[in-house]
Amino acid sequence: MEATTSVLLHSRTIPFGFRLTSTSKKLSLRHFDKHQQNHRPNLNSAVRTPSSSIFYSKRARTHLLSPINCSYTNTTSPDSSQNQLLKPFENLTFDSLQTSLLKLTPFDVIKWSGVLSIAIAATKWTVNLVLNPFFWMYFSWTWLFWPWFVAVALAGYGLYCFRKHSLGEANIFEQLAVVTSVFAWLTLVPPAHFNGYLEGWPFVFFFVYHYFFFFNVSVRKRLYGDYYAREHDTKWDVSTPKWHRLLFCIGVMVGHWLAAFEGPELHRIPGGWSNFGVWILIVVTLLMQYNSTLYLAKYSEKVIVPTAVVQFGPYRWVRHPIYASTMLLFAIYCVALRAPLSLLFLVAVCLVYYEQKVKLEEALMVETFGEGYMEYATKVKHKFIPFVY
Repeated sequence: MEATTSVLLHSRTIPFGFRLTSTSKKLSLRHFDKHQQNHRPNLNSAVRTPSSSIFYSKRARTHLLSPINCSYTNTTSPDSSQNQLLKPFENLTFDSLQTSLLKLTPFDVIKWSGVLSIAIAATKWTVNLVLNPFFWMYFSWTWLFWPWFVAVALAGYGLYCFRKHSLGEANIFEQLAVVTSVFAWLTLVPPAHFNGYLEGWPFVFFFVYHYFFFFNVSVRKRLYGDYYAREHDTKWDVSTPKWHRLLFCIGVMVGHWLAAFEGPELHRIPGGWSNFGVWILIVVTLLMQYNSTLYLAKYSEKVIVPTAVVQFGPYRWVRHPIYASTMLLFAIYCVALRAPLSLLFLVAVCLVYYEQKVKLEEALMVETFGEGYMEYATKVKHKFIPFVY
């Protein structure tokens, strides 16, 4: 025991606190917690007994929960007896209903009947779709491979930015968002919908479309140092009626969706040298668009108002090469996806729309340049397709 006491007394690390009595040489071992001894709050009084080294503490009782105050009243608010949901029907009587029905016109009856029919049909279709187990299987796989929520969110933001653009309040980023949302729903969303995934040509044409339609504003950057349009004579803002433009936009969108539906699955489209011709056509289309826009800008005031009849570059072959390059771009998209019927549909849509717009533009050119433009039209007979139309 004395040896053990000597070891504990001469040890550098003392894990226990102890007390030696002078008579019995006994050790009283307890955990040595210096931190708690120095910082323990002296909340209770300690009493030490002479016969032992154990401390007894008397602790005061504390309440863990504060007493709950309860009150009871039999008073009610004046509006508590009235149901808030029934307030709109308080003044509803048979006479008021009869008066409202007599005020309906035949047009109102047809309108509300159509709305009710559409609502019933939509509800029936939604219920049948939700209860169809195959829908949930397709729904899960589609969302796994193609993030539809991204496409829908992009479309919503694009519509918001387009509204600001129509009010003249959109900045450059918001204008780019409009273009990006449109091109995404032309080139990415249709193949993703019919294939469940994306690879290959849709990504290529998504960026090619951006680069193609960016040429028009890049000319302003080259000539003026920024991308903003300049003030000009509004008579040169030639445009067809709104319903013509709306039908053209719908036709272009439908044509791209038909191409994605008509073409084979994306992984079955051959690659390698079989697509060499497609790449050549893409480069030719981009160069045609760029040169046409650049020549037109050089012989125009503020890019829009022409100062002379342009007869250089692509204008030697067709009178409207910018429209021709746009049709060619849509056609190449269909060729890349192996969709010949959609190609014919898109070309027909573009020809119908651009033919109406070209009539207005050429009438304005004849009015401005007279015989000069008529001689050019006689020399270059084709409007869009060289040696064809």
